Amino acid sequence: MAKPNYSYEKRQRDLAKKRKKEEKRLKKAGQAPNSDSSTANPSAPGL
Repeated sequence: MAKPNYSYEKRQRDLAKKRKKEEKRLKKAGQAPNSDSSTANPSAPGL
């Protein structure tokens, strides 16, 4: 029987917490949370 990969599960939980925290921060700032918020920054100047 394979043993559980607890480090993977912990990382997934941490990433979910981070995502939720970021969405809350954006909501408080008056912006709509964006699913691609980590990859695209609309306020950054386009070079």
